[in-house]
Amino acid sequence: MKATPPAGFTPEIFIKELKAAMEFVERRVINRSEVVEQIFLALLLGEHVLIESRTGVGKTLLAGQVFAMFNGARTFKVQASKEQQPDTYFGGLDIEELKKGRIIHNTEGSLIESEFGFIDEIFDANDYTLRALLTTLNERALVRGIQQMPAAIHTVIAATNYLRISEITEALLDRFLFKALTTPDKDPFIQYQISEQYLRASGNILQPQKKISYEWLKYASCIVKGEIEDRTITLSPEILYFTNLVIRHYEVQRNRMMQERPHEERARQKDFYISPRTQAKALDLVRGLAFLKGRTAVDKSDVSRLNYLLCTSGIPSERALFQKSYETLSHLYGASGGFEQLAQMLMLEEILRRFKNDPSLLKKPIAELEGIQAKRSLISWAKETFGSADADIEEKKRTTERFLSQIQPVTEDLKQLKTHLEKEIKSVFGSEGEPFGGN
Repeated sequence: MKATPPAGFTPEIFIKELKAAMEFVERRVINRSEVVEQIFLALLLGEHVLIESRTGVGKTLLAGQVFAMFNGARTFKVQASKEQQPDTYFGGLDIEELKKGRIIHNTEGSLIESEFGFIDEIFDANDYTLRALLTTLNERALVRGIQQMPAAIHTVIAATNYLRISEITEALLDRFLFKALTTPDKDPFIQYQISEQYLRASGNILQPQKKISYEWLKYASCIVKGEIEDRTITLSPEILYFTNLVIRHYEVQRNRMMQERPHEERARQKDFYISPRTQAKALDLVRGLAFLKGRTAVDKSDVSRLNYLLCTSGIPSERALFQKSYETLSHLYGASGGFEQLAQMLMLEEILRRFKNDPSLLKKPIAELEGIQAKRSLISWAKETFGSADADIEEKKRTTERFLSQIQPVTEDLKQLKTHLEKEIKSVFGSEGEPFGGN
């Protein structure tokens, strides 16, 4: 969509203010830098955060201090309990409508009409209430019988002293893309710093001298998610492909670790699963990381920080395993020319996809296809090898086949991609050069 930025907004000023706000919170909430960074990334993406810790570690203070850094946003707070019903979150029922047999919530002051939310001890809520929250958290909407309305929710921070794993809570956990585990600090110096902060503010939330406009945050979130046409943050095909490879590799390694160390306290699930929702949101995260660096394109360094989303903050073993997965693939593709091969094959894939979607393009020279990144490599190679780019359909078929054949994949993933492209060439041109196999 096209949208006019809020008054005074520029990416540079917003990034500077967001980083200043993050530093303010880090000074206020001692020794929680990693989870603070994670929360601010969640805010940038418009996603939710789950914080697990023992009692009295400061989860409520952390959430409250983060939300205090913004103005123009309404905040909903609640302590969950098993006795609560959905109206605790969505607003009390309209009695007159209830007499008519219809469930209608009066949403004023509820989570539905709040941009920020804090739910303490979320797993103390009963399954009926948690199920009702699923759609609201994911779809940003209230859907209760005949009452359907959009919700203002931008980010919810939930806190818990324990994890309760069930079919309902597993779905709920997937709505909280960012997860953190915070433990009590026993280091004497850290305890001294915490005590010093307590004496200064008596455990209260401090109001910063300058707050960030919520409208700025919302607009920046739209940029990161690709919703502003003239402010896009791009991913090259090879970086996109590489991102998914890293995610898959990490998922495999996590499951292997769980099988090898079943005694570990955190390994309470039958397997480690990265849902398609989470994998898609990872693309928002790498764009957000590029945005915070003032760039308009994602690079490998952004992929290296996917641990904020894929790992539970505060568990060093998970972060170390992710870094190992990233570094293994990064070295493999960087040292062997894998990125170049990946870029070449994905460029060919895009050309084949264009032909398949619009067969009339088969009558045009490949050089005339618009928007194909790195297309000159194929054209130049064809001219050097055959003396022409693509005289006819049969020549296009030979060109694509021979271009692909000269690539000798250096990884198993690239071998699989080459096999896929060989099948695509046959699908597009047919066995005798006829598009889609002829009649």
